[in-house]
Amino acid sequence: MKQHFIAALEKRSLDDLRKVPKSDLHNHAGRGGNVKYIEAWANINIQPHSGTFASLGEMQEWFVRSVKSHCPGMEGYLKRIEAAFVQAADDGIELLALSFGIDEIDSLGGMEPFIRMMDTLRQRYAPQTAFLPELALDWACNTDAVRARLDDIFAYHWFRSIDICGPELAQPISNFRSIYRKAKSAGLVLKAHTGEFGTAGDVLEAAVELELQEVHHGIAAAASPQIMKWLADHHIRLNVCPTSNVMLGRARDYASHPVRTLYDAGVPVTINTDDLLIFNQSVSEEYLNLYLSGLMSAVELNEIRESGLRSG
Repeated sequence: MKQHFIAALEKRSLDDLRKVPKSDLHNHAGRGGNVKYIEAWANINIQPHSGTFASLGEMQEWFVRSVKSHCPGMEGYLKRIEAAFVQAADDGIELLALSFGIDEIDSLGGMEPFIRMMDTLRQRYAPQTAFLPELALDWACNTDAVRARLDDIFAYHWFRSIDICGPELAQPISNFRSIYRKAKSAGLVLKAHTGEFGTAGDVLEAAVELELQEVHHGIAAAASPQIMKWLADHHIRLNVCPTSNVMLGRARDYASHPVRTLYDAGVPVTINTDDLLIFNQSVSEEYLNLYLSGLMSAVELNEIRESGLRSG
């Protein structure tokens, strides 16, 4: 598939890019779906946000107003999850990590009905996609309450990884240490959102404190050659989301995105969507954006694509 992918980029053909296997390893399930699919279902036209978001709060307000208000309640939530699987199938996503919060588990009545529903949706709408469900905790969560739930959640051996998301550093990273030790014992891949808004030092602290294997975003590490070398030496992968970074003001544009610096420093990286119902750029479009900007060559982008597919 290497030559097919390279040729598709060189021809600037999204249709051909969609036919090549790819991964999406950083996707928030309830916001990770196909925009046109939701528009057709809700009979609405979702106007893209113009310019950048001033904060995660402003981004969430836009999402609630422009998307979630048109697909509310349990029916709307399940339709958005359905849309995420539809998107994966449409875009040739062979490996898909969708993240879910504990509140989403509870809204469906607990782990058994939750697992049954998610697996049913995956089988119905993306049967060829390998599904890697991720448990997402909030940076501001009550860690004691979360810790008390983990034995029950992990007993099902369904989640493949764990993450912390939301506003970074809402509490000390050390508060999550015992949770991550328990997740490690359960065999989960250890991830966390860090270095999106914070510093390179925050990335290193989280990676060391929680024994991370992957970092969601982590682009602040590009400011420190020493920390990039540490990440490269320890084979800690950064799951990067270019359009998210641009629209949240973390990168000026595609042409200057820090994924170039990280890649050149030997840090493993992947290309992902983050919140597709907000940023409206598929994985194929993310690759094409980086190629058309001149930031990376087709050969380099294919190396990143192949790296992502080895994550299963």
